[in-house]
Amino acid sequence: MTNLQKKLVTGIATGALLLNVLAPLAFADTTIQISGNGSDSNSTANVVAGQTTNVVQNNSANVNNNVNSTSNSGDNSAKDNTGGNVNITTGNASSNTSVANTLNSNTANVSCNCNTGNTDVVVSGNGSDSSNNANVELGNSTNLYQTNNANVNNNVNTTSNTGDNNAKDNTGGNVTIYSGDATSNTSVSTTANANFANVGGGSGAAGDLSVKIVGNGSDSSNAINLGAEDATVLTQQNNANVNNNVNSKAKSGNNDANDNTGGDVSIDSGNASSNVSVDNAVNFNWADLNCGCLLGGNVLAKVAGNGNDSSNNLNATLGSAQEAFQNNADGTNNSVNSKADSGNSEAKDNTGAVGGSDPSINTGDTWGGSNISNSGNSNVLNPAGDITLPNFDFNVDFSLTWAQLMAFFSSHS
Repeated sequence: MTNLQKKLVTGIATGALLLNVLAPLAFADTTIQISGNGSDSNSTANVVAGQTTNVVQNNSANVNNNVNSTSNSGDNSAKDNTGGNVNITTGNASSNTSVANTLNSNTANVSCNCNTGNTDVVVSGNGSDSSNNANVELGNSTNLYQTNNANVNNNVNTTSNTGDNNAKDNTGGNVTIYSGDATSNTSVSTTANANFANVGGGSGAAGDLSVKIVGNGSDSSNAINLGAEDATVLTQQNNANVNNNVNSKAKSGNNDANDNTGGDVSIDSGNASSNVSVDNAVNFNWADLNCGCLLGGNVLAKVAGNGNDSSNNLNATLGSAQEAFQNNADGTNNSVNSKADSGNSEAKDNTGAVGGSDPSINTGDTWGGSNISNSGNSNVLNPAGDITLPNFDFNVDFSLTWAQLMAFFSSHS
């Protein structure tokens, strides 16, 4: 009996990046004050306070699997024998092939800073004909880029054979061919390209913002230019090209018993089963953006009590900008041929003994099945409600397995 089992498992975690970016910077209370300067003075304050985070994650995978699996207990021949019985009995043949590709995942946790403290900008009590300018920029800038590229080619040929047996031109006795069961099972699985990003506020709360131009002398020129902005740019891009070419054959038939003289002729072919499973899960983007914490406190802007002919300008740009780009490109081609054969047996031109039985052919059962599953191209941005991954805690742990990630995508796609 021959039992050939061949398994190929390709587990590739290509550039499986786990990135935890924390921004521990916490601004204390900040005061920018131009005050008490004499007449005809010229005073300027330029203040830039902020943080910039840039994260780039790239993966590229090229996988080629060429698999040939053959299990054969057939192709037996018994011919030109004289006298006695002729028997061909083949064992079972089983060929099992498994190809699994797991590749390309990016995970990033970027914590924005919300603990900014209080900010006071004051231009006050300056003399006549003075020139006073305060330029203040506050803000957080986060840029996150996640890119995956996967090219996967799976070429699988699986054959299981107990047939193609030949018994002919035998004289005397009974002629019997028994072929065993033939089973061919093929499984091809490709899981590729997932981006997971959380861009959220850090600990603490945004402070209060106060801007004042008050009590300056006549003919003075006073200006405050304030910019307080949050900017977040997220780009998630996946490109997958998966080609599966699968040929699966199980054969217990194609047996011949011809031109035999004397005795009974019997062909009994076993069962034939061919099963193919192709599962493709590619291109998933998940992002939760919440980085608008800079202006969470109170904002006060005041111009009051300045002298005659003074020139007072307060320019403030306050806001939050978020841009998210999620792109998927999927080129998946599945070509599957599954064949189970227990027939095509032949018994002819036989001459039996007087009073003997007629030639007989018994074919076994056949099973053939193909299951193709394609899932992917899922984009999730700022999901409503609380969504947590298994064993995931932003503040404690950021370990995430592919199995957990794909289970999450499957339940939310």
